[in-house]
Amino acid sequence: MIQRRRLIQSGAALALGAPALTGLAQQSVTLKFHTFMSPASNVWLYIHKAWMAKVEKESNGRIKFEGYPAMQLGGTPPNLYDQARDGVVDISWTLPGLTGGRFPRAEVFELPFMMKDAEGASRAAWEYFTTMMPDEFKETHTLAFHTHGRGLLHTRTKLVKSASDLRGMKIRGPSRMATKLLGKTGATPVGLPLPAVADALSKGTVDGCALPWEVISSVKVHELCKFHSEFPESSPALYTSVFVMSMNKAKYDSLAPDLKRVIDANSGANVSAWMGKVQQDYDPISRKMVLDLGNTVHTFGAAETAEFQKLTDNVDDEWVAEVTKRGFDGKKLLESAKSLIAKHSKRT
Repeated sequence: MIQRRRLIQSGAALALGAPALTGLAQQSVTLKFHTFMSPASNVWLYIHKAWMAKVEKESNGRIKFEGYPAMQLGGTPPNLYDQARDGVVDISWTLPGLTGGRFPRAEVFELPFMMKDAEGASRAAWEYFTTMMPDEFKETHTLAFHTHGRGLLHTRTKLVKSASDLRGMKIRGPSRMATKLLGKTGATPVGLPLPAVADALSKGTVDGCALPWEVISSVKVHELCKFHSEFPESSPALYTSVFVMSMNKAKYDSLAPDLKRVIDANSGANVSAWMGKVQQDYDPISRKMVLDLGNTVHTFGAAETAEFQKLTDNVDDEWVAEVTKRGFDGKKLLESAKSLIAKHSKRT
């Protein structure tokens, strides 16, 4: 009887202790991070890996990462957001614009001649996300929302000195808004994700591409394109793209409270601004690289810039009309984005 009682007591103690043991087991976690960026890209090396290392350090190693660049876990770049949503991966980083029209309010930052510097535009993008479209990415837990630096044109065999030079040229664009604005200039726009750019250029499928300086070395644009046409620093950029870093909701919710705080401390406005700044900081390095190769860099003058702005001016109006038809106040969204960019951008 005594032995039976001891066995029951021991069983009860084990049962009561089980949740505590389980809780201890849940105090550390390994997260899968997935993106389309190449393992040699500045974004992977100096943003993604740096961010993961910081989170690991601040969690005292209780958050660890398995990093997978270049779509190593399968799928295509447009699948990345859904992979985070569905729990195929824990965190993904991608362009919402790869799925044109799915995230309509986010497209406002990709309209022509909106931004000058990526740090300010990224801070503006995060504030816009939290105030004007907090439900746009509600299927995931959003960690960062940011832009890259100033977009420009890179061409294989012909120097573009004015918008008229683009007529008939097949130019790759990264998003629906970018391809639309390229079409307004007379170019034949071709929508392609970044990993497909090098192959398209080498095969002559496209005559050029729209990209920021920073990323060109990761897809060999500096080797495949001999001409580069940029807008003056006094002008807003031709375009930018927006990126979202998303975490699976269930995975975030399952974290211990102190680990959630680590993730929270590495999310939001400051992290978004940092990501944009790191990207743009590599623009002059890449620009010097193409000059060192002997490539030609052309800066549009005031008249040519005004011509581009005039040709693409109604892209804003068309976007406002589209999102308004979908039940949003397009005019208010555009005014808000412009106001936030002005608020956060560097004064020059």
